[in-house]
Amino acid sequence: MAEYETHEHDVLVIGAGGAGLRAAIESSAHGADTALICKSLLGKAHTVMAEGGIAAALGNVWPDDNWKVHFRDTMRGGKLLNNWRMAQIHAQEAPDRVLELEEWGALFDRTKDGLILQRDFGGHRYARLAHVGDRTGLEMIRTLQQHAVHKGITVYMECTLVSLLKDGDRVCGAFGYWRESGKFVVFKAKAVVLATGGIGKAWEFTSNSWEYTGDGVAMALEAGADLIDMECYQFHPTGMVWPHSVRGILVTESVRGDGGVLRNSSGRRFMFDYIPEFFKKETADSEAEADRWYTEKKNNRRPPELLPRDEVARAINSEVKAGRGSPHGGVFLDIATRRDPETIKRRLPSMYHQFKELADVDITTTPMEIGPTAHYMNGGVRVDGEGSATAVPGLFAAGEVAGGLHGANRLGGNSLSDLLVFGRRAGAYAADYAKSVKGPLPVAAGRLEALAREALAPFDPGGTENPYLLHQELQRTMQSDVGIIRTEHELRRAVEKIGELRARLKRVRVEGHRQFNPGWHLALDLRSLLVCAEAVARAAIERKESRGGHARDDHPKPDPAFAKVNMVVRKDGEALRVSAEPIGEMPAELKALLEG
Repeated sequence: MAEYETHEHDVLVIGAGGAGLRAAIESSAHGADTALICKSLLGKAHTVMAEGGIAAALGNVWPDDNWKVHFRDTMRGGKLLNNWRMAQIHAQEAPDRVLELEEWGALFDRTKDGLILQRDFGGHRYARLAHVGDRTGLEMIRTLQQHAVHKGITVYMECTLVSLLKDGDRVCGAFGYWRESGKFVVFKAKAVVLATGGIGKAWEFTSNSWEYTGDGVAMALEAGADLIDMECYQFHPTGMVWPHSVRGILVTESVRGDGGVLRNSSGRRFMFDYIPEFFKKETADSEAEADRWYTEKKNNRRPPELLPRDEVARAINSEVKAGRGSPHGGVFLDIATRRDPETIKRRLPSMYHQFKELADVDITTTPMEIGPTAHYMNGGVRVDGEGSATAVPGLFAAGEVAGGLHGANRLGGNSLSDLLVFGRRAGAYAADYAKSVKGPLPVAAGRLEALAREALAPFDPGGTENPYLLHQELQRTMQSDVGIIRTEHELRRAVEKIGELRARLKRVRVEGHRQFNPGWHLALDLRSLLVCAEAVARAAIERKESRGGHARDDHPKPDPAFAKVNMVVRKDGEALRVSAEPIGEMPAELKALLEG
């Protein structure tokens, strides 16, 4: 048996974004020896890309706002596929988590009375997002990171974990390698928290960074956990479409929250056309009149551009397909005619610099070209509603890697409050679980040797496949066949193609040595990406309806038969199986809130 570098802790938190940092802080506060592992450098987590704000019913702008309204908005946005208990906890605890972040040093924008300012976002009845300009995620990471370092939490950077380790049924650690040296490392732990984020790099056009390769999802599935709602992937309505080199980079919903409107190639503000029951062309002679009419009919102050993300993304997709798109295959997002230049620069500094530097566009004078981009995994590893525990003893999950809270579609801003609420809960429950584990943490030597051989297989001289080409083929397949609008024929074609790519991955070949070898890293990431892509496609085949982030051209309407079931993916040997399982019954007092 080879001697591997080994570290032992009570709780191992995998992922150092908002959820991972918050989990590590809470685990440490509960007295557990806690380690935090990040694939990149500390502070470079994908959470920094969440720009718009943190959804929490503080009631600072609209006093009528409260957790009950937030709960209702979340459930309606998720088309009632949500884990209702998670939605309830999230809405109730989010305000305290935001105030806690402020106590730890976060600097929020302020109302004239000195309270935390809140802005509008899609699907929220009231202006609810606490924010720091359009750099909220960055401020969150800065605050949590400094607090974690202050608490003395052990941090391991530039480390990729490829497998969880088990002692019987329970998790007892993880196996991986240092990205710089390529040397293997073993972490022993009494409890593990997954906070590894999403799977966005499976698509060609995505807002996600290179880290989002589904590591946590694949490791959990391999360890025996369930996946849920994988078919309900969210395509954000607004990503950059030009230049091609930056296609998919997020254009924050804050632009629309601060008054930006969507226009097609003729300059028409087209979102009104996608709510025919409320708007007919002859009812309004001007855009302003249409806005007033819509507000009165909907009894809601939010414009149609702030409908839930799935609805806006499909509307944009329809305009482009109808030939009314922008020159580079998107539509126009216009804030230049809605706000003065100084307000735009003050409220949206990141967007101003992003377009100026990457596209040579001044958004204070010129509309932005935008289009839908793969953005967020609404589903993920199934966890319980209280402590973020998976079906595997000792394994917990929080943040984007965990499914349940968002149901069929996530509302903007709910991701950051999700990280805080369930990151804290996962850390607390993991620490408590770790206290119940007695004795040594055995790791089978044969298991480590097998994992090492699998990881080094791409260096075998007999391989013929290029990992970069395999990744390109996967992304094109997912973009064309498992995109915004789907059909059964396309989904089955995608499953067949993914199966072919998995077979070819066994023959992958990388050059060079193990020291920071990007080709090798991608070859290992592809194992996770292909599993996650297959889970999405297979679940999408079984949900024969359109609901939230899942839209079927061959089943364009919601089907009552699927209204109260989640699609659950499990591993059966080497195959993935999907089953439709009923959602737990909601208490009467919560049902009543949905009727208001």
